[in-house]
Amino acid sequence: MDAAAPEPGIESSASADRPEVPVAKALFVRLTAKSGEGDAVERFLRDALEAVMEEEDTTTWYAVRFGHHDFAIFDTFPGNKGRLAHLAGKVGRGLIAHTPDLLEGLPRIEHAQVLAYKLPGDGRQVDE
Repeated sequence: MDAAAPEPGIESSASADRPEVPVAKALFVRLTAKSGEGDAVERFLRDALEAVMEEEDTTTWYAVRFGHHDFAIFDTFPGNKGRLAHLAGKVGRGLIAHTPDLLEGLPRIEHAQVLAYKLPGDGRQVDE
């Protein structure tokens, strides 16, 4: 029997709901802190890591600071289900709750299709 072929009667670990690639969808969120609130936004993002670690379908998550007031979140998911769950999760709800106090305007959320990725032990182009 070919070692690479699945055994008869055993389903592949990838389901119709979950693509074979760990990364197919992404979010890019820009945040602008109110004057004097940059450190509070940084604390919020650093503290958000614990909640994101609980999200099964969040493959990668980055919180970055570009300057005193400019921040972003970039995260990736195997599909729309994970992306929507993340948006409705603890960090998304917390971000909306703190927007009036910490941010200039609303977070700017962009949905994206991943074209290619590199992860430890894996990298490829994504067809969808």
